[in-house]
Amino acid sequence: MTIGKIYEVIGIEADWYRLISDDDDLYLFPLDRIEIIDRSEPDFWVSEINDGVRYAMPFTWSQPGFFEDYHDGVEAVVKKFWEECERYYGISKNV
Repeated sequence: MTIGKIYEVIGIEADWYRLISDDDDLYLFPLDRIEIIDRSEPDFWVSEINDGVRYAMPFTWSQPGFFEDYHDGVEAVVKKFWEECERYYGISKNV
């Protein structure tokens, strides 16, 4: 991550923001470590409360095991993630 660079929050998971780093890795950052410029949330996010904590992100990503499969390198999941990043956020994987 680059200090001072603006990043798109692509999801909220409990007390963490999900961001894409400069090298296309996915990271969770504590809410108190990120300065939010615009608190509006995309219409395509689904939001739910589990065990008293909030999760908000695109529907596909909210399915159980999605990010575990992504980090395990499941090809179909990785492909789906980057397709949806492009469609929802205009973010493409750096090649």
